[in-house]
Amino acid sequence: MAKQARAWQRMLSGRRLDLLDPTPMDIEIEDIAHGLAFVARWNGQTFGDFAYSVAEHSLLVETIFARIDPKAPVKWRLAALLHDAPEYVIGDMISPVKAAVGPSYGELDARLTTAIHLRFGLPAALPKTVKQKIKRADRVSAWMEAVAIAGFSEAEADGFFGRPDPSLREGLSIRLRPPVEARNDYTARHAALLEAMG
Repeated sequence: MAKQARAWQRMLSGRRLDLLDPTPMDIEIEDIAHGLAFVARWNGQTFGDFAYSVAEHSLLVETIFARIDPKAPVKWRLAALLHDAPEYVIGDMISPVKAAVGPSYGELDARLTTAIHLRFGLPAALPKTVKQKIKRADRVSAWMEAVAIAGFSEAEADGFFGRPDPSLREGLSIRLRPPVEARNDYTARHAALLEAMG
């Protein structure tokens, strides 16, 4: 009789997350922040002495989202911060790899997203308009990253991500720093948003 493959991961918090059936009780922000701080965007193909982490990217997306919709309820800003949270377990697959893997990646991502949302008081599925604004913020961040650290020309980035409104990126920059700093800022921002949600 063949041994069944392990489909769970032990987290540093001690939680055991079942990837096939994740539950909100097994989600801890410290695990998310730690994992995302060590996951490199662009498969690590970026200039600089540190990888550009998904934690850093998520902080930037939340800032841009707030510029897109300054009157958005705090819970949607939290959703923007958590938009890539499943990647703390499944990594940041670049779009071509996702396409090659097929729909199973999307299903896994959706299960984890649901558990994460429920854990932090968000609806399992976000309203379509909120998802669209988060996606827009994500594309602005991707454009900035592509040009600043991933070797794209502005014209190339325009073609892939669309040219962002300058007001959405004014005064913002791509920061490369040690994972511990990104992890701590991500955890602190999450706590501040939860407190504001009251």
